[in-house]
Amino acid sequence: MRAPALLFAALLLAACAPVDQATPPSGPTAVDGVPCTKDNLATLVKGKLTFGTDQPVYPPWYQDDDPTNGKGFESAVAYAVAEQLGYAKTDVAWVRVPFNAAIQPGAKTYDLNLTEFSITEERKQAVDFSAPYYTVAQAVVALKTAPVAGAKSVEELRKAKIGAQVGTTSFNAAKRLVATQDIAVYNTNDDAKAALRAGQVEALVVDLPTAFFITSSEMEDATIVGQIPPGDGKPEQFGIVLDKGSKLTGCASTAVEALRSRGRLAEIEKQWLTTEGKAPELK
Repeated sequence: MRAPALLFAALLLAACAPVDQATPPSGPTAVDGVPCTKDNLATLVKGKLTFGTDQPVYPPWYQDDDPTNGKGFESAVAYAVAEQLGYAKTDVAWVRVPFNAAIQPGAKTYDLNLTEFSITEERKQAVDFSAPYYTVAQAVVALKTAPVAGAKSVEELRKAKIGAQVGTTSFNAAKRLVATQDIAVYNTNDDAKAALRAGQVEALVVDLPTAFFITSSEMEDATIVGQIPPGDGKPEQFGIVLDKGSKLTGCASTAVEALRSRGRLAEIEKQWLTTEGKAPELK
């Protein structure tokens, strides 16, 4: 009985051994033979990973205009990507960059930027994108008392006064509803929401998670009219923005794909973006 007893003791010790918390999550760890680890990545500051985002930032993407707290979908994704690449939370820094400036050509003050940037061919001319971390739809929000609140089709919104944030894919989606010159343009979603409250516009176009947040937490007298069909039939996807030709792009993509393959992205989405609301598709 001596050998089985020794075997049992060894198994018991293995089961009780502490887990090495420094071990990075499983997943792709190299691009072109170069390990995607903190010691090898050519970041702005050696040993640190600097994320950029706009100011202010809004729920459900960030909470309390504080990207450092790990709360909100994109803040949580940023820290998950950092962990996947071997960075502790204390190794992560944040900088604020205006939305439009973040995708202009030129040197960047960040390594990676998460600000609901949709991947488009036009933007790819100036910056790099990681593999997509979220697939999003655009939606129309209106006050419940507005004539357009009951619209069922795109055609019913053709003559409506629509508002959207400048430089966003929400603005591009709004252009599919009405003529460009009829769109009221705002610098921030806060400005756009204020215009809706004041009756300066009949409806807003925002991404669907933002629409759910607006109607459930910020403007209970507002409703989601419906989702706007994709213009080219292709889904709209968010990607991490990097400097054009960045040496980090491949590793950022492998980190995102690793998080997706082990279900981590789905967990974060369920925590921060899942809603019981309804958003019918406009015909």
